[in-house]
Amino acid sequence: MTIKSKCVASDGKRVMTTEELKKWLKKFDTDKDGRISKEELRQAIRSTGGRFATLKSRRGLRSADVDQDGYIGEEELDNLVEFAQKHLGLETDN
Repeated sequence: MTIKSKCVASDGKRVMTTEELKKWLKKFDTDKDGRISKEELRQAIRSTGGRFATLKSRRGLRSADVDQDGYIGEEELDNLVEFAQKHLGLETDN
């Protein structure tokens, strides 16, 4: 998953800080309830040109949604960042 960012690592790959990633994800909270739904996560992945957005969003939600309410809340965003780093090839620069 490539995310457009002004930050470029020494190897030429685009990276962003964890906080920038969280802020970017919150833009997809279209109903402004403070949580990311599976559909909102799918839209975020799709916006990057990512393939298999439905499958990846389902896996991301399952991995990050600790309380299993079907949404990724503010307190679960770190879990989503970790999932993106491990499984979607996302690089963050903390």
